[in-house]
Amino acid sequence: MLKVKDRPIRLLIDAKDIEGRVRDIARSVEEYFEDEEIIVICLLKGAFIFASDLVRNIKRRVKVDFLWVSSYGSSMESSGIIKIIKDIDMDIKGKSVLLVDDVLDTGNTFREIVEFIRKKEPRKFATCVAVRKEKEENRDIRVDFVGFTVPDVFLVGYGMDWDEEGRHLPGIYAVE
Repeated sequence: MLKVKDRPIRLLIDAKDIEGRVRDIARSVEEYFEDEEIIVICLLKGAFIFASDLVRNIKRRVKVDFLWVSSYGSSMESSGIIKIIKDIDMDIKGKSVLLVDDVLDTGNTFREIVEFIRKKEPRKFATCVAVRKEKEENRDIRVDFVGFTVPDVFLVGYGMDWDEEGRHLPGIYAVE
């Protein structure tokens, strides 16, 4: 049995299903942005694998930048306090921007980051998450591209971690 931090984990989404869904999202992103260059902003650290796979599947000119925020620390629950550790380096004013995140949980971090990016005045802006949890708190949050919807469980794998453990797993797992 696989474990993370001595807790058993259960496979929710295998790597093959993730791969297929990422290809589908990439096609949708291409249609949304038409023939424009896309600046993909990857939220670190959890979205780096998803963003990498997505960028490799987009068949047009893509630039990548990183925004590193923290709200979890070593806990299994968001603190509700958003800390920007690293801002993006590119000027995105007037550009086409895709924000890529790993998981939409309560939506608190996501809402703040969306507003933070909007203040930088991109011309066209869309959002993408690998996983959206089924939670009352995030039902009203608009996300343009969603990989998978899962129950409200703590997730690891495919870049997502618990205090830096479990990122390396190729699938998406629920911590029991």
